[in-house]
Amino acid sequence: MRQPILVAALCLAGSAVLASPAEDALEARHGYMKMISIEMLTLAGMAKGEIDYDEAAASAAAANLMALAQYDAPKLFVEGTSSDDMDDSDALPAIWEDKADFNAQFAAFADATAGIDQAVMGGKDNVGPVLQQLGTACRDCHKPYRMDD
Repeated sequence: MRQPILVAALCLAGSAVLASPAEDALEARHGYMKMISIEMLTLAGMAKGEIDYDEAAASAAAANLMALAQYDAPKLFVEGTSSDDMDDSDALPAIWEDKADFNAQFAAFADATAGIDQAVMGGKDNVGPVLQQLGTACRDCHKPYRMDD
């Protein structure tokens, strides 16, 4: 009885090894962007009144965005992971044509997050301006480097 379980475990372990570095980078990139999205949706829900304003939750979401912005996300954009290369990729080839500007866009996102954990405190009305600031940084990168949905 143990042999089928062992065979199944080895098959599953082997399939993880078969993933390519490009596939791993794309999966990690999707996870990174999903984490940003979750925190942004929390703040947007509060700003729109869809979620009750909670100062501690707003500050925590903002702090998470600040932490995410410090991650070296451009390293997840490896050659061979553009929308031309992979079906699940929204990354335009322009990223690799102007890597310096692309990296600068991530630095601008980090700059946009500076101090937002404090800026969202004090009431719902403080969340909107933070979202506008972050939205501008996101748009400035998505427009030239991400496929439209």
